[in-house]
Amino acid sequence: MGVVTISAAYGAAGAEVAPAVAERLGLPFHDRAIPAQVAVRLGVPVAEAEANDETVVRGLWRLVASLGTMPDPVGGVLPTTTLPDARAYRDQTERVLAEIASGAGGVVLGRAGAMVLRDRSDVLHVRLDGPPDRRLAAAVQRSGRSVEEVRREMAASDRAREAYVRHFYRCDPASPRHYHLVVDGTALPVQTVVELVVTAARARGIGAG
Repeated sequence: MGVVTISAAYGAAGAEVAPAVAERLGLPFHDRAIPAQVAVRLGVPVAEAEANDETVVRGLWRLVASLGTMPDPVGGVLPTTTLPDARAYRDQTERVLAEIASGAGGVVLGRAGAMVLRDRSDVLHVRLDGPPDRRLAAAVQRSGRSVEEVRREMAASDRAREAYVRHFYRCDPASPRHYHLVVDGTALPVQTVVELVVTAARARGIGAG
């Protein structure tokens, strides 16, 4: 039934859009199930896999910031140390994504899905983004936290996720060339964004029924 991968910049409504798209298409939303499967394969507690699933990019950014850097072929910086733990989680996550695509399909948020599944024709790759000031305002509104707190978290998240994809996949995750559909998630209501993604997915034959 195909897969929809959704890459979302901080504040661009990825957490709201992805499960709604899955429901509309009648597909499973693969979120917590991914680190659970990774945990089984690596023989670690689910809690540890979930922590790594959320913190690998932050840890990678700390390495970039604190241990020295080197240029990478597409700009930006790369860690100068190897990351066996991060690689193990990355490798197993890639295997899980490949099995999802070869099986019942679904909607995947993040996890560099557009890069992992880039060679498959039964996948729709979506990028949700927006101007930093509007992403910040949207994140503040959703979270109810202070502007400065959210600003710091957004900056760290943006840098870390970019570093992660550049390190492992040697590309810029924000580049539109990796996606079939790029939407400003700050300029449209969530339901409108969902409708756009669903329409594009069905046009590629993705979805139940």
